[in-house]
Amino acid sequence: MKPEEFAAFFGEQRASAILRTSIAEAVEPAMDAAVRGGFRVIEFTLTTPRALECIERFSARSDLVVGAGTVIEVDDVDRAVRAGARFLVSPVVDEAVIERALSHGVAIMPGTRTPTEMLRAWRAGAGLQKIFPAPTEGPVFCSACLGPLPFLRLVPTSGVDGENAAAWLAAGAWAVGFVAPLFDPRVLAEGRFDRVEQRARELLAAVADQH
Repeated sequence: MKPEEFAAFFGEQRASAILRTSIAEAVEPAMDAAVRGGFRVIEFTLTTPRALECIERFSARSDLVVGAGTVIEVDDVDRAVRAGARFLVSPVVDEAVIERALSHGVAIMPGTRTPTEMLRAWRAGAGLQKIFPAPTEGPVFCSACLGPLPFLRLVPTSGVDGENAAAWLAAGAWAVGFVAPLFDPRVLAEGRFDRVEQRARELLAAVADQH
């Protein structure tokens, strides 16, 4: 899947499931639950136990597009792509990481917080720009950035929940990423993966009207 193909698919799906946890035994069942709930774009952060193994396992499924998050080193790019990641996400803008991802033909979404960083990422070749962390002014900030920079594809993550996801999309966000609102740490610790599945359905319903 080429970077533009991923961007188009992500724009159609409108949301991704982003798993960041330290509970090793919860990683696979939690993401399985999110997939049962309807997510097709899923991300394992590299800080999660056995992230690369999970990327390899889930990327074997033809109905999923699997990515790696917290990619901050060039070596991270290589390892994630070898494991099967079709897109990469970083909390920062690093031209070397962007260049390496593009050399593999894989989409890269760097973390940005200011219009300057967003434009820097776009000029470096990143077709998607992550807003990280999502600011408290949320959708208003997104709309303000897109006013003079309408070619950007902004994707807010941390700070997006079921209450504001639709507003982000209405403000022009390309898609959104769900982290803790989907994978509640307490729910994972208790092994209540049925709740993760239920929450996945609720969150996807919250963005459905913005298609």
